[in-house]
Amino acid sequence: MKKDLQDAAVEFAKKKMAAFDAGHDWQHIERVRRMARHIQHKEKAGDPDVVELAAILHDIADSKFRKEDAEDSGSMAYRFLVKQGLDPVKAKAVRNVIDHISFSSGFSDREFDSVELQIVQDADRLDAMGAIGIARAFNYGGYKNRALYDPEREPAQYDSPGAYRKSDAPTLNHFYEKLFLLKELMNTTTGKEIARERHDFMVAFVEQFKKEWNPT
Repeated sequence: MKKDLQDAAVEFAKKKMAAFDAGHDWQHIERVRRMARHIQHKEKAGDPDVVELAAILHDIADSKFRKEDAEDSGSMAYRFLVKQGLDPVKAKAVRNVIDHISFSSGFSDREFDSVELQIVQDADRLDAMGAIGIARAFNYGGYKNRALYDPEREPAQYDSPGAYRKSDAPTLNHFYEKLFLLKELMNTTTGKEIARERHDFMVAFVEQFKKEWNPT
């Protein structure tokens, strides 16, 4: 990949994500980008250009921070890449990764799959796990003014992306509704290995949290 395209993608993403909360900002992209490179290196698979560009651009129009009728990340990334002179076939491969990367896409049967999707999706999901995943969860909960925990409110089981996105549940419920599920959703061998440790850390955290919440 030409460095000027990579640099342009970085600047484009930084501009689009400037108003996002600290758990979904440019630093999130940098972590996903580094993890995606690591997974690809270990797995020795996939197109590195598609992995890199998808990692950089996958959250430029995150649904949590845009109007419902606004352009989504995949179409925005595709238009940007073609305008930058990238082969439309490769730009489409990047878009396909972005369009199918989210956790909420798992509410329907998988319509698309690729090695690049598996790599970037694992990298993105790993950033929602472990110590950073905990920090991101509570940061976003604060951003949305959600309760830390409510012992009277049981975790929900969502049957659609819309219901999942509209949830106002306490932050601790998010561990049961999403974060604890991620370990079993990993695609790659490398992703599965890393996920196990991060999952165990989160479980220990929630157990300690509840112990401190009600010490009697």
